[in-house]
Amino acid sequence: MAKATNKASSSTSIEQILNRQVANLNVLYVKIHNYHWYVKGEQFFSLHVKFEELYDDITLKMDEVAERLLSIKGTPAATLKEYLEIASVEEATGKEDTRAMVQTLIEDFTTIAEELAEGIELAEEGGDQPTGDLFIKIRSDLEKQSWMLRSFLG
Repeated sequence: MAKATNKASSSTSIEQILNRQVANLNVLYVKIHNYHWYVKGEQFFSLHVKFEELYDDITLKMDEVAERLLSIKGTPAATLKEYLEIASVEEATGKEDTRAMVQTLIEDFTTIAEELAEGIELAEEGGDQPTGDLFIKIRSDLEKQSWMLRSFLG
């Protein structure tokens, strides 16, 4: 099946974007949990707490996105296999040092924010304000977290 090239096509495209974000947020949740458990060094106390804060927040976002997909009669991915197949973010390698953990999260948040910008445009073109609003809120939150993590790295 050929992928639609017209951004303003049908709700299928919105469903695909929502589902990719369900997958991204689930992979990100596991990755941040990994970082929470395995962070070491001088920044342990601050990052251990920050990572917990982040994965708790990601859990809420993941649920909101999946529920939005369900509310438009879509079917959210719900298995680890599906998440890994459709996510644009990757799992933790297990070999990241503290700095790499933070840098990787900045990159992941940026990737998702960019994808959400595309989703916002598509939602607006399709008259789907609730999805657009959801994407705007999540994008804004991820951009703020990226800024804070960049500031942490100096």
